[in-house]
Amino acid sequence: MFIFILFTLTIILLLFLLSMIWPPDSPWSPWWRTSKKISVIMCDIAKVTDKDFIYDLGSGDGQALITASKLGARGVGIEIDPLRVFISKILIRLNGVSRNIEITRKNFFDVNFSDATVIFAYLIPKTLARLKPKFLKELKPGTRIITFVYKIDLPLIAADQKNEVYVYEIPKH
Repeated sequence: MFIFILFTLTIILLLFLLSMIWPPDSPWSPWWRTSKKISVIMCDIAKVTDKDFIYDLGSGDGQALITASKLGARGVGIEIDPLRVFISKILIRLNGVSRNIEITRKNFFDVNFSDATVIFAYLIPKTLARLKPKFLKELKPGTRIITFVYKIDLPLIAADQKNEVYVYEIPKH
């Protein structure tokens, strides 16, 4: 039994370490976190307010939504990994913002984002490219899309190059 536990913990540790050097063109999503510092920068640069409704695609532990919720915004985290859903629900409750945030376990390609005013997307380039047609079809002009590290081919309206935070806007049709 001890060897099984040790083996399992070793595999988990190796996967965690691998996620830190994950190749950007990989078809699988790594377990990257958005830090509190980056979440604050994202909300500041995108001018998130209490009028915003946010979708966080691949919401992970929910940090970006927690930060936005403390500014009064409401939102939905879309996360496919049950462990990350569980962790984010606990953190959201511990931060006292569960009235403004819903976490749902789904594939974000199966979710309609048409009521969003802001999208958070810390995703790899291949996924962002696949999402672009969905964004253009479902989102209203003026909806802001915030990416971290990776860029998407949409009109850029603001950027923090040092911290690799980019804000895009859905253009008028």
